[in-house]
Amino acid sequence: MLNVKDVFSRKKKVVGLDIGSSSLKLAEIVDTAKGPQLTYFSSVPLDRGVVADGVLVEPEMVTAKLKDLFKAFGSRKKGIVTSLSGNSVIQKKVTFASMEEDELRELIRDEAGKYLPFDDMDDVNFDFQILGENEFNPNQMDVLLVAAKKDIIHAYTDAIQAAGLDVAIMDVDSFALETMYETNYEIGEHELVVIVNIGASITNINVLKDGVSTFTRDFTLGGNSITEAIQSSLGVTFEQAEDIKVSGLAGEDEAIRNIRDNLMVFADPICMEIERSVDYFRSTYSGENIKRILLSGGGAKLPGIAADLAQRLNIETAIVNPFNNIEIVKKVQDQIDIESVGPIAAVAVGLALRRLGDK
Repeated sequence: MLNVKDVFSRKKKVVGLDIGSSSLKLAEIVDTAKGPQLTYFSSVPLDRGVVADGVLVEPEMVTAKLKDLFKAFGSRKKGIVTSLSGNSVIQKKVTFASMEEDELRELIRDEAGKYLPFDDMDDVNFDFQILGENEFNPNQMDVLLVAAKKDIIHAYTDAIQAAGLDVAIMDVDSFALETMYETNYEIGEHELVVIVNIGASITNINVLKDGVSTFTRDFTLGGNSITEAIQSSLGVTFEQAEDIKVSGLAGEDEAIRNIRDNLMVFADPICMEIERSVDYFRSTYSGENIKRILLSGGGAKLPGIAADLAQRLNIETAIVNPFNNIEIVKKVQDQIDIESVGPIAAVAVGLALRRLGDK
C-alpha cells in the first residue's frame, strides 16, 4: 500500500523535526532490543510570525534556527522527518467504489476537482490511504486523501537544505501524533480516541479508530490567542502575558491573580471549537463512543484545560505522555524536565519514530 505519510524519501537514519509556530523541536529515537529509546531531545524558540498557519513566512530565520539546533545536536548526517499542518495541507475522507490502488490514483488525478480544492494537480503532491470497506456499503471503500501544494513543500525542504540538512520524509502533524499514540498506548478493538494538539497558532484534532485516523480538523486558534487575550486585558507586553499564562509573575498584583484564577475564560474560544468538533464527529458517526481525549502541544499545559474539556464533553481527558513506552537515556533525563516537555514533544516523537518504508 502507498503510504499517505510519505511525499518522498531517501535511505538514511532519521531524526524527527517539528517546525511549530513558536519553536523547533528535535527528537532522536533509536530502536533497541528492549524497544524504542529517546537518545536526544532539544528545542529552540521562534519569533512570532516566522511560521504562520503552517506556512514558512520567513524561511531564512527557520534556516538560522535549524543551524543553532543542529550545532548543539552535533550531527548533520541523519535524514530529517518533518511535517506539515494547518492550511498548508488538505486532509479529506472520501468514499469510492472498491478498486485497485493504481486505478484509484488515476481516478483521483483525473477528477481531482471533485475531491480536492486544486485546479491543477501538477502543482500538488498528493497521496492516499485506503481505510477499509465502508460500513454502510460493502461495495465501497473509505479513503483518506492528503494533499499539499508543491511550493509549500519546497519552502520547507529548501529551508532545511539551506541549513545543510537532508529531508527524508515529509509527514503530516496528525499522522505523527497517530504514530506516537500507536507506540505509547494500548489500542482496544473499535476504540475511539481523540488527540487534540494545541499549538501556539493552530489546534489539530485527530480522531483515531482502532489506532487509525478517521476524522481530522485543524483550526487557527492556539496558545497565542490566549496570551493575546491576557495581553489585551492587562495592557502588558506579549512576553509578560505569556509569563502570566504559564507560570505567573513575581509580586503579581490582584489583577494578575484574578487572570490566573480565571484562565479558562481566556481559553473558552479554543475549548468551544474543540467541543464543536467533537460534537460534529459524534453527530456524523452516530453511536460511536469516544473512550478518551488526549491533549498535546504547549496549550495542553494550561492549568485546568483538561478538567474543563472533560466537564464540557463528559469524556475522560488527560495530558498525553509520548514517553509511555519509550526508554529515555540518562543524559536526556538529566537535561530536560520530562513531565513538562512531554506535551510539546508529542509531534517530534511521532516523527522520530517514523522509519523509511513504513506502511
